Amino acid sequence: MSVRRTLAMVRKELRHIRRDARSLLMALALPMFLMLLFGYALNLDVDRIPTLVYDADQSPESRSLVQKFQGSRFFEIEGFVDNYSAIERGIDRGDILMALAIPRDYSRRIRAGEPVAAQILLDGSDSNTASIALGYAQSIVQDYSVTLRSEGADRRFGIKLQQAVDARTRVWYNSTLQSKNYVVPGLIAVILTIIAALLTSLTIAREWEMGTMEQLMSTPVRPSEIVLGKMLAFFFIGVADTVLSVLVGVFVFDVPFSGSVWVLALTSTVFLTGALFWGILLSAVAKSQLMAFQMGIISSFLPAFMLSGFIYAVENMPPAIQAITRLIPTRFFVTILKGIFLKGVGLEVLWTDLLYLAGFSIVVFLLATRRLRQKLA
Repeated sequence: MSVRRTLAMVRKELRHIRRDARSLLMALALPMFLMLLFGYALNLDVDRIPTLVYDADQSPESRSLVQKFQGSRFFEIEGFVDNYSAIERGIDRGDILMALAIPRDYSRRIRAGEPVAAQILLDGSDSNTASIALGYAQSIVQDYSVTLRSEGADRRFGIKLQQAVDARTRVWYNSTLQSKNYVVPGLIAVILTIIAALLTSLTIAREWEMGTMEQLMSTPVRPSEIVLGKMLAFFFIGVADTVLSVLVGVFVFDVPFSGSVWVLALTSTVFLTGALFWGILLSAVAKSQLMAFQMGIISSFLPAFMLSGFIYAVENMPPAIQAITRLIPTRFFVTILKGIFLKGVGLEVLWTDLLYLAGFSIVVFLLATRRLRQKLA
C-alpha cells in the first residue's frame, strides 16, 4: 500500500466533498437537527402524572392524603370529581393516567384505629408508565400510613413509633434521575452510526454510475488505497459531527461529562473508522446509489435504535435477541459513551468494548477491499 497514492485519493475525495456544498452542509446540520429533535422528544421521565381525585369523605384526614399527592412532583392534580363515571371518562379520553378515590368512611375508620383502603385507578394501556406511576403512588400512601400509625401511637400511649429500618438511598452516576443523562450519550452513538453510514454508502456506487470508476481502474491505485482514501476523506466530517454532538450534549442538555476527553477521542475514532468502512462496503456491494442508500438506512438506523441498548436495555431482551446485539457495533459504543459520560471510567473498564470496535473496523475494511477488488476484476 502506497501512502502517496492513498493521500492522492484523499485529496480527490475532499475536492468532491468541497464541490458538493449542499451535501456537506447537510452532513453537518443533520446531526444537530437529530440531536435536538430526539434529545427533547425522547423524555423517559415519568412525572407530573395527570390525576383526578374522588374524595367522597371530604374530611381533614382525606384532604391530608390528597395534599401528599399535590406536594409530589410526580403527580399533577387535574381536578376533583364526585363520581366514578367522571374518572372513567377521563381515562377513556386519555385526559388522565391515574385517579385517587377515597371512601366515605375514611376519617371515621382512621379515628377508630381501623384499617382503611384508598383506591388507586390506573390506565394500564402503557404498562411501563402505569407500573412506575403505581410505584410512586404506593410509596406516598405507605409513607402516609407510617405517619398516621406513629401519630396514633403517640396519642394513645405517648410513644412515637420509629421505623425498624432506616433506608438511606444513594444514587450513583445519575443522582438527579433524569432520563436525558441516560438518553443523550446513547443518542450520540446512534446519530454517528447513521451519519457515517450515509456519508460513505453512496461514494463507490456514485463512481460506477458516473463512469469515473473506470478511470480509477486505469491508474496504479489499489483497492485497499481506494477504500482507505475514501474513508479518510469523510473521517474529517465525522470528527466534526462528533465534536458538535458532544458539545450539544454537554452545553445544551447539561449532561454531566465525568470521563477523559482523550478516551472519548480514541474510542470515537475507532468507532467512526468502522462505521465509515461499513458504508463503503455497502457502496461496493450495491449496484446503484438508491440501493446503497436504502441498505445504509436499514443497516444503521434500525439496529442502532432498537438493538444497541440506546433506549431498551439489552439485558431485558430475549436471549436470542441479545446474541444478535453482539453483532451491532453501536451497542458497544453506547456502553462506552455512557461509561465515559456518567461513570467516568477509562480503558481499564472499557478495553473489551474498544477491542471489539477495533476488530470490527479491520474486518469490514478487509471485506470492503475484497469486494472492490472483485468488482474491479
